[in-house]
Amino acid sequence: MSILTYADLPSAALETLLSKYGLTIVLIDGAKPIPGSFWGDSEAGLVGHQLYLRPDTPIHSALHEASHYVCMDSTRRQTLHTNAGGDYQEENAVCYLQLLLADYLPMMGRTRMWSEMDAWGYSFRLGSSQRWFEQDAQDAREWLLAYQLIDNDNRPTWRLRQE
Repeated sequence: MSILTYADLPSAALETLLSKYGLTIVLIDGAKPIPGSFWGDSEAGLVGHQLYLRPDTPIHSALHEASHYVCMDSTRRQTLHTNAGGDYQEENAVCYLQLLLADYLPMMGRTRMWSEMDAWGYSFRLGSSQRWFEQDAQDAREWLLAYQLIDNDNRPTWRLRQE
């Protein structure tokens, strides 16, 4: 299975999902550098409320950066450029939310996201993103619940962290 990219998704699927958070997608042509990309290459970039992508940007990267936007506090969101920052707990919450959001995109879903996160090199102490999510991510879930970013049924609330 190849990595799902922005070009693979049905038209406007990602835009519709992320607009619920006030994020706007800016598509960059060809192989031009992506503004705000922390990792460079085809990885998504964040500047303010804009998520920069190319057709070859992996969806796991787009959802990860979008989840950073959702999980960061409002002060960091106001000055956001490239490095989303955050601490260990927030990073875990970002990964958890990224997995939940995957279920709202055609062709992606949580199962594929687990595979793609592992293939990209996300690192979890239980050895895989699926094992982490199912057996070791209670703290990430509780963090998201505390900031009212998900509900008790693990559904996104479509809110941004307000602190």
